[in-house]
Amino acid sequence: MLNHEQLFSAALQINEPLYVKKVDFDLPKGELNIHIDFRKGAKFKCPICGQDHLSVHDTSEKTWRHLNFFQYKAFLHCRTPRVACPQDGVHLASVPWATPGSGFTLLFEALVLQLAMCMPLGKIAELLGEHDTRLWRLVHRYVDGARQKADYSGIESVGVDETSSKKGHKYVSLFVDMDKAQVVHVAEGKDSSTVTSFKNMLVSREIKPTQIQNVCADMSPAFRKGVQEEFPWAKLTFDKFHVVKLMNEALDKVRRNEQQDQTVLKRSRYLWLHNPNNLKKDQADKLAGLSSMNLKTARAYRIKLALQDVYSNTSDKVSAMMQLKFWYSWATRSKLKPITEFARTVKNNWAGILNYFDSNLTNGILEGMNSIVQSARNRAKGYRNINNFIAMIFLLGGKLKLEIHPTWNT
Repeated sequence: MLNHEQLFSAALQINEPLYVKKVDFDLPKGELNIHIDFRKGAKFKCPICGQDHLSVHDTSEKTWRHLNFFQYKAFLHCRTPRVACPQDGVHLASVPWATPGSGFTLLFEALVLQLAMCMPLGKIAELLGEHDTRLWRLVHRYVDGARQKADYSGIESVGVDETSSKKGHKYVSLFVDMDKAQVVHVAEGKDSSTVTSFKNMLVSREIKPTQIQNVCADMSPAFRKGVQEEFPWAKLTFDKFHVVKLMNEALDKVRRNEQQDQTVLKRSRYLWLHNPNNLKKDQADKLAGLSSMNLKTARAYRIKLALQDVYSNTSDKVSAMMQLKFWYSWATRSKLKPITEFARTVKNNWAGILNYFDSNLTNGILEGMNSIVQSARNRAKGYRNINNFIAMIFLLGGKLKLEIHPTWNT
């Protein structure tokens, strides 16, 4: 029959020359302390070069936080050997339950990383009885290590979008591999320098910037400037959803201006902005009635539907250009100021809008990523600093391989 020490050795998968020497349970403190030692005369590997059968030079007492034992905190204590390597000198031997320099066991770290996917680190710290600063160091260590090993060499099409890091005008820009739906770079701010930062990241990884052939973005002048300066050979596609969103904003300006005289338009915003196929029968009937009236908003609505038809009914760039020219002529002659201003925006971004019909790229992936990131930010009620926010973005959207494995050298 196993005694306590043998039982915990088996549970922790500790093998010779390691063994559990003693187990103490401190009920007043609510702590389980497991003391680990090694057999006299044991030999170990150098943690630097891997040379085997090295004698113990001396020992150092180390402690690691482990998974809870029921509701109680658990700690591993080990008289950790330091080995004398003729090549690398004296170094602390690695242990199978933790990475060098960590105060947590691998299983504890795996738990924190898993919880961090769906909980704010502040709540995790409260749940586990740890300071969140220690947990953030843990997250940064794994995320930074995984980012260094991540392979971005195949990236050809990239999407870029900004997302707010906190209330106010604080933003970061996300760069996503559109083929893998993977965040590959995050830069502070939303100006053209973020594109330069992305290019520098590629160069630092010995990836030729010229392999970036497609860039998808909204019609931000800053992003357009950055792409034209840093990736002038790339085909820049303006996201069709952003184009339609701007059209909807222009339509709503017309409605708000007109409803001051036409009270029939009040509480009709939803009808004009949403897809007619998604309206209930009574809503569709009301929209049909309003559309048949001699309203400026109804004219703007028909212009909006015509723009949507360019995207939904056109399969090639030449046909799209012909339809868009007709739409532009109609919009500029509408005598509706918000619509004519939007039409000029379309003209100024003509090539990027038409590029969609070649690349078929949209920022839908980025919008989905943005939603995940903002949900995490809202749960956490913001982040203490921008680096924590960026680490969380990579944890949630970077598709990183977080390597958690023992490295015991015997």
